[in-house]
Amino acid sequence: MKKFLIDLKDVSYSFQNSHILRNINLSISEGEKIAVLGQSGAGKTTLISIINGTLKQTNGNYKIFNKNHNTLKREERIKIGTIWQDLRLIEDLSAEQNVNCGLLSRKNFIFAIKNLSNLCSFKEAHKYMEICNLKKTTFNKNIKNISGGQRQRIAIARTLIQEPNILLADEPFNNLDPKLSNTIKDILISKTNTYKFKKPDTVIVSLHRLDLLDGFHRVVGMNNGEIMFNVRMENLKDYHLNKIY
Repeated sequence: MKKFLIDLKDVSYSFQNSHILRNINLSISEGEKIAVLGQSGAGKTTLISIINGTLKQTNGNYKIFNKNHNTLKREERIKIGTIWQDLRLIEDLSAEQNVNCGLLSRKNFIFAIKNLSNLCSFKEAHKYMEICNLKKTTFNKNIKNISGGQRQRIAIARTLIQEPNILLADEPFNNLDPKLSNTIKDILISKTNTYKFKKPDTVIVSLHRLDLLDGFHRVVGMNNGEIMFNVRMENLKDYHLNKIY
């Protein structure tokens, strides 16, 4: 039997008597780039939260690295990076301090204190900020004084600096214009590695924009908490999309 990197079988999730996910069956192999399509409320964020381990399914079976998520060791957990739709930036810190927070899983307590005190090196943070097309004038700005598109890219840089093997991204192109969206998409999923950084092997991105599908291996369509289709990108047809839009 083939072992998948990520494997959900009959996974459902309910909250306050509302069925958010229904009988999700989804298997993902190492190295796949998956787009999860659907309108707001389709269940995309909940699906990513279960894969991430932030939420636990109400029913069904979910395994990652062929283990239940709650049995993962620390060195396995840090292989999973997430770009959240609400970004989860720390408002009282600068842009570069926020990006450095992505290193906390690999650093010690002293590094965390130095980062909070603005006393540590930002060399690596600056590298990833430049990768995400952020200008040097943004580096030491307080998050409160930064635009939505810049905040979006700071959150992406913070996740990439973790060097995750698995990248989960919930609507990572929000607040980005079409040109920047394609630039960031290429950074996340393209084989090209102009900046010579450790790219994630396996990427799962939730989105609703059809113009950003090029380059993904597979497209999963969701509606009302259910998977309506799961097809190779080259096999995606209008009748698939009509099931979710």
